[in-house]
Amino acid sequence: MISGLALRFLCHAASAVGGQAVMEGVMIRADDRLAIAVRKPDGAIEVQNRPWFSLTSSPVLKKPFMRGFPILLETLVNGISALNFSAQKALEEENQELKPWAMTLTLAGSIAFALFLFVVVPHLFTLGVKALGLSGGVEDLSFHAWDGLFKMAVFIGYIGAISLLPDIRRVFQYHGAEHKVIWAHEKGQPLTPEGAKPFSRLHPRCGTAFVLFVLAVSIALYAVLVPALLSVFSPESTILKHAYIVGLKLVLMIPISAVAYEIVKYAGKHHEKPLCRVLSGPGLFMQLLTTHEPDEKQLEVAIAALKGATQKAQEG
Repeated sequence: MISGLALRFLCHAASAVGGQAVMEGVMIRADDRLAIAVRKPDGAIEVQNRPWFSLTSSPVLKKPFMRGFPILLETLVNGISALNFSAQKALEEENQELKPWAMTLTLAGSIAFALFLFVVVPHLFTLGVKALGLSGGVEDLSFHAWDGLFKMAVFIGYIGAISLLPDIRRVFQYHGAEHKVIWAHEKGQPLTPEGAKPFSRLHPRCGTAFVLFVLAVSIALYAVLVPALLSVFSPESTILKHAYIVGLKLVLMIPISAVAYEIVKYAGKHHEKPLCRVLSGPGLFMQLLTTHEPDEKQLEVAIAALKGATQKAQEG
């Protein structure tokens, strides 16, 4: 689920489009519309246009450092819905959309799994290092340095592991197709497989960079804020203390995602600047794992999604 959603989270500059790969297809967003294009078993491409579900209609939630977490949530909601549609079409199942309660449970489960994998598991590993005498307590910088190291290792290991699955490799090919087609669109080139093929499968606004920045910002903030909050209140029981710390880390993911979003948005918008090239570097490197070179048929699907989204947005 993480590979299908969070890793393809694209921040949107004013004139930019973004999207994600889905099962045998691509979802593209343009303004307040999105289009999902899926290659069906009979070879035909089916495109569905729909409005973008938004949680940021309020002007307050559109402000910098306020919009990051709501945008992440709405991206997950739209992404899960797009994945559901693509699975139905790719497998020729009955067209039955997820009910609101099922969508809520799926979203909650996705977030819970991500938090467990990138917050709870690294914390437990770091406790093991502390037990071996290689780290200080939670008040020490060394504890959070180990915690950050384990976060990165879990992330890279997770991506490497799922990339071995044939179905995920195809999703990663569609991820590459999405990027190539967006590059062609942004550079004003013809939206054809031949026009998109020469472009890079890496893109500075990709959600891979967002996840990396979330991890990096979390390492820095945890090292400062967790000891500070423990100085205000710290349970006497060791078990309760670490449960309290994990709870703090979960709550802090809201401001962490907000800060990470602004960094990715700025770096993506000004990717030609030297500083932004440096900021985008780790995310581009990780995309060597999360994208693969697409074939022409996959580029056709991505083009159909992009045309469907942009044409509908212009009509609106």
